[in-house]
Amino acid sequence: MALRIGLIGAGGNTKFRHIPGFQEIDGVKVVAVCNRSTASAQKVADQFGIERVVERVDDIINDDDIDAICVGTWPYMHHDLTIATLKAGKHILTEARMAMNLAEARAMLVAAEASDKVSMIVPAPRNLKHEATVLEMLEAGFFGDLLEIHVTALSGQYDPDAPIHWRNQRELSGNNIMSMGIQNETVRRYAGHEKSVIAYGSIFTRERIDSETGETSTVDVPESLGVIAEHESGATAVYHLSNVAHLGYNNMAFFGTKASLKYEGNDAYIATNEDKTWQPLEVDKDKEGGWRVEQEFVEAILEGKPVTHTNFADGVRYMEFTEAVQISIQEGRRVDLPLD
Repeated sequence: MALRIGLIGAGGNTKFRHIPGFQEIDGVKVVAVCNRSTASAQKVADQFGIERVVERVDDIINDDDIDAICVGTWPYMHHDLTIATLKAGKHILTEARMAMNLAEARAMLVAAEASDKVSMIVPAPRNLKHEATVLEMLEAGFFGDLLEIHVTALSGQYDPDAPIHWRNQRELSGNNIMSMGIQNETVRRYAGHEKSVIAYGSIFTRERIDSETGETSTVDVPESLGVIAEHESGATAVYHLSNVAHLGYNNMAFFGTKASLKYEGNDAYIATNEDKTWQPLEVDKDKEGGWRVEQEFVEAILEGKPVTHTNFADGVRYMEFTEAVQISIQEGRRVDLPLD
């Protein structure tokens, strides 16, 4: 019998990655979809040949003919849908960002640990090709001790007339700010946990029009963010994120006592302390990683393989970082980790 998956929320990532990913796997079938409106759900069903359109999320969660749920909603729904799915005895794959805040993330982890079902968060998509190789190099001491980490995620442009987006509103996105959480998830894979953070955020356009209602709504999520984090290892990580940076760029760099690593787009480069220029990081074909979220979820269910990208415990750690950043912005101080 096929593994039957129901979708709750069918936005860009669900349509671009999850549905095609599941439909490529033998023995897996996407059988139902529920979206913000019946019309939008029907459009997705027609596009991908999904049998059923469901109006109420409870009807998917409590359907005995569905084995697993893929949640592609905005963060404000992740906690409730995850808890309900696990209570119904179903496996859960939830979109990043994990939750609205640390309390929700911790409650999700408790529910996951009390269940025998698979619980998984969609991981940060960057740097997957080189990850296994870089982790081996770190373990072997190629880079020495990490000293500094620089994360730059500059995109968008200043447009005060643009309509409000869910990412601009804490009531929908919670403590999540731009791509901060998934950037931190990636950094932590290489550099371990933080012991303190200090952050500053700026909002340049305080009000925007809601394109659905025509009403003015308040922007309360930073459009520019700077974070300095001290890691338990002694390394310092510096983050700069912006969605007002026209022709901006995205990169990540790690500087160690023996060598350095930088990511630019999908490419990775290394340089030892003796090198005068960056050299492309070559990866053996058999160690090359990539996007396999849907496969990992299915393998965890059918074969009992452990979830690595990303399990709920790791999600709680990046939600803790996210919470500390919010506290620092609001109270104007350094915040020590872990939080109580």
